[in-house]
Amino acid sequence: MTIAVRPASVFEDVRAVIGPKSPTANVCFCLSYRIPSKLNNSLGPPERAAYVADLCQADPPPGVLAYDDSEPVGWAAVAPRASTTFARNRKIPHVDDLPVWSLWCIRVRPGHRKQGISHALIEGAVAFARAHGAPAVEAYPLDNGDARVDLTMAYAGLRKNFERAGFTYAAGTTSVLAGHPRVLMRLDLR
Repeated sequence: MTIAVRPASVFEDVRAVIGPKSPTANVCFCLSYRIPSKLNNSLGPPERAAYVADLCQADPPPGVLAYDDSEPVGWAAVAPRASTTFARNRKIPHVDDLPVWSLWCIRVRPGHRKQGISHALIEGAVAFARAHGAPAVEAYPLDNGDARVDLTMAYAGLRKNFERAGFTYAAGTTSVLAGHPRVLMRLDLR
């Protein structure tokens, strides 16, 4: 298996990884932290898909995709923190005034897990942010130790995976996800 990570500029590939199985299902589509909750809650399934399709055509696109040959198998959301709801999030602190990028969602399709794709996605998201001038990348993973995490709630990533990628603990948070505290991890790109 050869994994390549590329910008998420092809909507159908993004849909294959994070879109709903049914076109009428109202799934996150990784918009929860990207747009204000009022807008997020107002979007029905067709509008949500159209919104993400527009994001895929933007510069920069909304994140990166991992491919196994030509098949999209993973997703990572990464964007300037200032353009996300993390800019105003009271549970996730600001460490300083550096215009960091946030990496907040990692998803690997069933059948492709436990093959190192999440590690490739973290590396690819960091490279993407660096290429767009990010001075640092922050993530807000679960600090679960060795405890199991429900896969539906593991989208934030795991602290140990970010540590393996060179991120260091920057601050605690008051955010809890799936019963596990989240921590603010940072990788300086300067």
